[in-house]
Amino acid sequence: MALEIGTEAPDFTLSDSNGDEVTLSQFRGQPVYLNFYPVAFSPVCSDWFTAIAADGTPYEGAVVIGVSIDSKWTLAAFKEQMKANNVHFLADFHPKGAVAQAYDVYLDQAGISGRCTYVIDANGVIVDVDQVQPLETPDADRLIASLATCKA
Repeated sequence: MALEIGTEAPDFTLSDSNGDEVTLSQFRGQPVYLNFYPVAFSPVCSDWFTAIAADGTPYEGAVVIGVSIDSKWTLAAFKEQMKANNVHFLADFHPKGAVAQAYDVYLDQAGISGRCTYVIDANGVIVDVDQVQPLETPDADRLIASLATCKA
């Protein structure tokens, strides 16, 4: 089960699609839209991030992050294909799924992250969470409304 609303989001550092290290706490002062997803290029993941890239307006002023167990090279290709320049794609590659495990969304039997979106406020506190099955999509309207409450 995903982490609870009202708890502090665990800090982490992962490599992005360029190989640069990104730390969650570096974004304190801004709301964060943190998306765990199974694997790049799957139909549901592609649809989810295409929608985020196509309509960046609801995400303005927030940091959008996608985390999967994929390598940085896979994520670079995925980011390019999705035209998702407004998303930081991070590789939870080694140790495999460690951050997904910290957020309680790792699927041990499949060896991938589950699908879960966290809305984190500027102070690093989880204000909304939507965990769904891997072939489902989170409730984007509700999550965007929660994200809007985090913006100044």
